[in-house]
Amino acid sequence: MKREQLIKPLQRLYRRRVDSSALLFLAAVVAVFVANIPPLSGLYHQVLQFPVMIQIGEVNIFSHHGETMNLLTFTNDVLMVLFFLQVGLEIKQEGLVGELSTLKRAIFPVVGAVGGMVIPVLLFFLVCHEAPARDGMAIPMATDIAFALAVLSLLGKRVPTSLKAFLASLAVADDIGGILVIAIFYSTHLNLLMLLWASLCLLGIYLLGRIGVRNLLVYYIGAFVVWTFFLKSGIHTTIAGVLVAFLVPARPGLNTLQMADRVRSMLRLLPESEHKTKGKSILLPHQQIAVVQSMSRDVRAAVSPVQRMEQQITPIVHYMVLPLFAFVNAGVTFGNISFSALLEVPFAIMLGLFVGKPLGIFLFSLLFSKLTKSTLPEGMTTKNVLALSFLGGIGFTVALFISSLSYAQPEVANLLNDAKIGILSGSMLSGIVGYFLLKKTLQREQAGDKKQA
Repeated sequence: MKREQLIKPLQRLYRRRVDSSALLFLAAVVAVFVANIPPLSGLYHQVLQFPVMIQIGEVNIFSHHGETMNLLTFTNDVLMVLFFLQVGLEIKQEGLVGELSTLKRAIFPVVGAVGGMVIPVLLFFLVCHEAPARDGMAIPMATDIAFALAVLSLLGKRVPTSLKAFLASLAVADDIGGILVIAIFYSTHLNLLMLLWASLCLLGIYLLGRIGVRNLLVYYIGAFVVWTFFLKSGIHTTIAGVLVAFLVPARPGLNTLQMADRVRSMLRLLPESEHKTKGKSILLPHQQIAVVQSMSRDVRAAVSPVQRMEQQITPIVHYMVLPLFAFVNAGVTFGNISFSALLEVPFAIMLGLFVGKPLGIFLFSLLFSKLTKSTLPEGMTTKNVLALSFLGGIGFTVALFISSLSYAQPEVANLLNDAKIGILSGSMLSGIVGYFLLKKTLQREQAGDKKQA
């Protein structure tokens, strides 16, 4: 199947703004449902263990430590690389031209994000401070940007632009924190030789960008090669996606003015009126085919490789990778759960998401504003920042991912199931309370503005 045949239908969905977060939520609900229905639960777990392999000669590409990957590990160790590649591309763009492009614009949401990572970890540790449960203390750190912005969008145009920008920037900063945690704390048994080869490949990708290579296929191949070495290096493979994203060139081959001038000059080589084509559809002469193809290349060259790659993989990530990830990871089972167990890992995660995230985001943001004597951006108030902070407690995708790393060993499978309960309950509470609290706050503020007017 050609790449265009796969990508274009997904891009049409994305352009029509079919809500991918709804698809993600549906996949999670289906997973929970089938995991708790006796006739289906067995089949569900069999599907998770379904082997995934591509054999080239004697080499199985999708094998880890000599064992063939199953659907669960394939999704988490292979497909999620695309998710983190997309995250890396978004971070790079935010750092170049977005809300994180200058210190003045970035510092406020970054400080809030730091609070939203530190306080949940501390609260988790207060509840679960003994191994192996404490290994999951990083789980409530993350904010799911897709779900958080989806909840925010339900409030429509009444939400100030500054609030949307703050939440999006905060979630991006959260992603950076999550990536660092995965790289530092979930790397085991480092293979320095494989790491060296991966580093050399990354250097090669950087040099290709410097000499002006703009063909995305080169960078996709580079990402696959780096992933292969990371798989054997001991550092989690998702970091490969982030590092490659940082090295994809952000400078286009042509600037917009150059592209416009070249297209205008080539347009003169095409028929200027229907009369010259004798009023009927005809096949293009070879000269005009060359002109159209040159125009197409120039238009494509005016879009930076970073943006073109993000445009290509975003629909794949949103409509294929993340729903599959939710389906294979959200299948929590509720049987044989004691009340005492609920008061440990599930309660620690729920406390971190529902209390720690909003408390950390709000307190750190407020203290920063007070200490620096800076005013809040236009449209932001102390009350709506507090309400918005609850949406930061929606920690689904990355939280599930970190939980799968924290409790990866079979002997702590019960803790992984407990963690999923905490993530789902904490995220739902945060989303519901955040929505209604923010809705009420914005209504009061708008009513107050009308009275003053």
